[in-house]
Amino acid sequence: MGKVIRAQRLGSTPRRRSPGHRFRANVIHPQFGVTETYGKVIDIVHDPGRTAPLTLVEFENGEKLYTIAPLRVKIGQTIVYGKAEIAEGNITFIGDIPEGTLVYNVENNPGDGGKFARGAGTFCRIVTHDARGTIVQLPSGAFKTINSKCRAGIGVVAGSGRHEKPFMKAGTHYYAMRARNKLWPVVKGVNMNPVDHPFGGGGHPHTGKPKTVARSAPPGRKIGSIAARRTGKKR
Repeated sequence: MGKVIRAQRLGSTPRRRSPGHRFRANVIHPQFGVTETYGKVIDIVHDPGRTAPLTLVEFENGEKLYTIAPLRVKIGQTIVYGKAEIAEGNITFIGDIPEGTLVYNVENNPGDGGKFARGAGTFCRIVTHDARGTIVQLPSGAFKTINSKCRAGIGVVAGSGRHEKPFMKAGTHYYAMRARNKLWPVVKGVNMNPVDHPFGGGGHPHTGKPKTVARSAPPGRKIGSIAARRTGKKR
């Protein structure tokens, strides 16, 4: 009779759930038309569930909305949404952004609010425009063709220096991970004993078997790349 490994014990416990009650808001691009819409930054706040700070923007009609803060944003700054000029903090369509410009919070599909480059210090780069859409270089270095009607913010996400200050002790790191419900510390399976993990045991830390397993594998073996169509970086 085998042992219930760590992946089975965790299951769908609260340690795997996103702490939505700690988030300030669902940060997405506001809906706007083709013409310019103006908003004023009235506050810059910390969001415990994110690595990037947020800006509280008040629009001309009195509506307030949280957005991801770009680098060098200031309280009192005016942000333009829609058919805006290329200036840091403005949000416009990627089809109107010149090649080589750094952008953040890029949409994957028009109107989805932003999916790429939302973490602190991240950005995408506009590579070129063609008939299929706009080719964007993602933070991973991969290139992706996106609909030119998708929106993005001009600039780089603020908070890039958050790694410059070391944690100094494990307790500080623990509470930082706990704020976002991250499983920490994490022990590699290859460092465990055979009874604790399928990758455990052996004379030195190595898996000793393929990491790809079938969808029909028993629960105690279902670790690694489950039913993977392919592995490795796509080239």
